[in-house]
Order: sequence, then C-alpha cells, then structure tokens
Amino acid sequence: MTILFHHAAFSDHRPGPHHPESPARIKAVMDALAAPAFAGLDRREAPRATIEQIARVHPRQFVEALLAAVPAQGAVQIDGDTVMSPGSGEAALRASGAAVAAVNAVMKGEAKNAFCAVRPPGHHAEPARAMGFCLFNSIAVGALHARAAHGLDRVAVIDFDVHHGNGTQAAFWDDRDLFYASSHQSPLYPGTGAAAERGVGNVVNAPLRPGSGSDEFRAAYRDKILPALSDFQPDIVLISAGFDAHADDPLAGLNVATEDYAWVTAELCKVAEETAQGRVVSALEGGYDLHALAAAAGAHVRALMAA
Repeated sequence: MTILFHHAAFSDHRPGPHHPESPARIKAVMDALAAPAFAGLDRREAPRATIEQIARVHPRQFVEALLAAVPAQGAVQIDGDTVMSPGSGEAALRASGAAVAAVNAVMKGEAKNAFCAVRPPGHHAEPARAMGFCLFNSIAVGALHARAAHGLDRVAVIDFDVHHGNGTQAAFWDDRDLFYASSHQSPLYPGTGAAAERGVGNVVNAPLRPGSGSDEFRAAYRDKILPALSDFQPDIVLISAGFDAHADDPLAGLNVATEDYAWVTAELCKVAEETAQGRVVSALEGGYDLHALAAAAGAHVRALMAA
C-alpha cells in the first residue's frame, strides 16, 4: 500500500505568472496520478504542521516571522527566486504537515510508503533562511519528526533533485544519526554539494557534470550513494523527489530519463526493505517541464507502489 498526501492549498501558492515554480506543476502531477494505474493509492488530505514540528528544523522565531510576512494581497519577495503570495503560508504549513503525516502513517504500519505531492518545495530552505523557491524544509521536518515522535535512531534523506539540497545538508551537518546523500548537477545553483562536503561523515555528495545522463546518474547511486546508505542502516528512508534532472527540464543540463526515476526509487526501496522494514516517505521537490514532471513522478510512484 502507498499513501498519497495532497491538498488543494498547494495550488494557492502563487509566486507569479512567469515563475517556474507554478501551480501548473502540482496539477500536472495530480493529473498523472489520476490515471487508472494509480487507482490503488490511499489518497489523504495533507494536514497543517504545527509550529513545534517545524521548529525542530527552523528556529521558532524564524517560523513565526515568515508566517507573519505572508501578504494579505499581492506578493512579498524574499529573495530573487522566492516569493510569497496570500496562499503561501497555508501551502508551506501543509507541505511540512504532509511529511509529518506520512511518517506517522508509515510508522504505524498503515502503508509501507507514502508520496507527498506538495509545493512549495523545501530542500533549499536552511534552518534560518528561506531561499531557492523554498520556505520550510518539509523533508527535514519529516525526518526530525521521525526521530522525535517515533524514537528512530537513524534517519536518512536521499535527494535526487538536480539542485543540491543545501538546506537539508545544513540541518543535518553535524548530526551522526542523520544521513544526507544527494546527486545533483555541478556547477549549478546553489553552489554547494562538492564531494568533499562530508559533514561528520554523514553526508555523501555525488556531483554530476552538465550533460551527464543515465549512465552517470545510475553509477552515482550504484557506486557511491546506495552503498553508503546501506552502511548507515537507516530506520526510515526519506526522499527529496525532484524531477528536474530529466533531460527535458529547462532549468538544468542533465539528461536523466524517466526510467531512471523508477530504477532509483526501486533501489532505495530495496535498502529500506533490508534495514527499515520497507519504510519510505517521499516528497516532491523540483521539476519544471510539465510533461517530464508528470511522467517522472508517475514512474516514481509506480515504483513505490510496486515495492
């Protein structure tokens, strides 16, 4: 059983008519997941995260200030890439809430895994800084909830978004019981994610040169990330599921194929099966070509359902 968490509020976060992180993204994903192949999904509404849950990652003062800055009308520009509209606070709370609820459901044995179809994305959000389209770091909120609420000793996040998840890395940097691994294009925004960035031995970065495709992507996992994840022996595996490494994505220059997302998902589920009773929670990050996003997200969810 795979649970799908979603909420209509994710369409109400509107960074602007020309912004690539548009409501059309979530519509493309949900339209794809409306196909008959996904009839077996357990569909649930994403709840709001509490301030306390988010404050495990982000200082409470930062959380409250960001929510207070949500405009009643118009837009608030946080940085050159990151914009809040009147619906952004609700969307951000429910994006983190989806990750929390997914962890709860998987830990209770209600399903083996879950996919959170959410926006805004989260993996660039550092503990005290919203950036890179991201407000709160939903996957990190889910990870720290797994530890605080369920007593898990070893929590892993794997990030296959084309951009390095600097926020998740920053949140995990000096904690040996949290594991972060990322495959990403380099050089590219945000400029972090060199192979030498290792935290306290709990961070594994696999930068890929522009133009890299399926062979290089799979080798990064087969040779580096999957063995390190297996060695870490996670109690749960969380996935920052960005689909912008796809060959058709306009914001980057990797050539990953739709089938590669099915492959990497299946491989991550195998490790989870070995060490974590199959427990996997995935949350949507990037992906900006609507057709590629829909196809890749569909491949990812099919692989979760098959695990």
